Amino acid sequence: MKALTHKTISLSRTQRVHLGLRADAAVAEEARFAGARRVLLIAGTTLRMQTPVIGDIVAALGPLHAATWSGISPHVPRSDVVAGIAAARACEADMIVAVGGGSVVDASKVINLGLRHGVRTVDDLDRFAIVVSRKDGWQRPAFEGPELPLVIVPTTLSGGEFSALAGMTDERRQKKEGVIHPTMAPAAIALDPHVTVYTPQWLWLSTGIRAVDHATETLASALSDPYCDGMAESALRLLGEGLRRVRGDPDDMEARLMCQVGAWHSKIPTVSGVPMGASHAIGHVLGARHRVPHGYTSCVMAPSVQAWNASDEQARRRQRRISAALGDAGQPAADLLAALIAELGLPRRLSDVGVTEADLQGIAEATLHDLWAATNPRPLATSADVLEILAAAV
Repeated sequence: MKALTHKTISLSRTQRVHLGLRADAAVAEEARFAGARRVLLIAGTTLRMQTPVIGDIVAALGPLHAATWSGISPHVPRSDVVAGIAAARACEADMIVAVGGGSVVDASKVINLGLRHGVRTVDDLDRFAIVVSRKDGWQRPAFEGPELPLVIVPTTLSGGEFSALAGMTDERRQKKEGVIHPTMAPAAIALDPHVTVYTPQWLWLSTGIRAVDHATETLASALSDPYCDGMAESALRLLGEGLRRVRGDPDDMEARLMCQVGAWHSKIPTVSGVPMGASHAIGHVLGARHRVPHGYTSCVMAPSVQAWNASDEQARRRQRRISAALGDAGQPAADLLAALIAELGLPRRLSDVGVTEADLQGIAEATLHDLWAATNPRPLATSADVLEILAAAV
């Protein structure tokens, strides 16, 4: 008889998730709930300058609005985080609201943390970064968590709003870093499909594949469990239908909300302690070294990783659940992923995102130092293993 699963599920500190409620109403409600008096909005520049979204939130907050700040680049450079901390300090914020995609979401968590600890330089952030080694695994530095309430209105499907983990990039080393503390997760999240119509279609769909990648790496992992497997299967079904519908009709609000809930479900396993694998490990390197957008890293890597993993018998058995959730239990998971990505009109090869064969050795070596490299279901023993995956994706 198969051994019974023994595991403790860790849950986020997030207390409320608003489904379909207009973002301006949700943010105003959360400010009143928290008793805030000086709310800082952190927003993507395009969203702030070219859409009514931020203006509507400012109007709803009224006198509670202290300032709006933009200035986060993709992959969250440390220098941008320091600038955001200075903006929060200058307006004496007592609540932070982040409106935007994955980089804005991650930055807001680290800004909130850095404000608590008086961070003023990029070097001051050294003490918070997770240290990863192949010998010792993760080493999480000890520090106190942020104090201010954080509310997030996501405009993409990266799902980072549901996690206490944030990513930032150390420009000095061209390395993506993780920062984590249980209280870094937001107090509340507003999933408003109406604000996502301003997100470029390529970004919406590709971050949807990022969420698909969360779910597939969960289902492929031997370290998952029945609860997390169920969330991942739900995510794949919601995203598989929702992404196709939004591709066909960008004004389909029901499908957009379906995608948002699917992204939520895809993130629950990582929040609950299920580690990701090679697709995320390689993706971190592609983002930090080659500025490949988060969603595109999953588009070009997820099928090749699952194809490489399939030579492991246990991983291949678990992949049947991926195939079933994607609509055809009889087809290889890698083929179904590739077909979905192609149907959505997204890039499928490393060459499509500007990565050449000359780049592969450096990417492979850097991948082995990523926090997720050690937890791929088929072990990544050497850089040669990573090169096999990369070569299939060129």
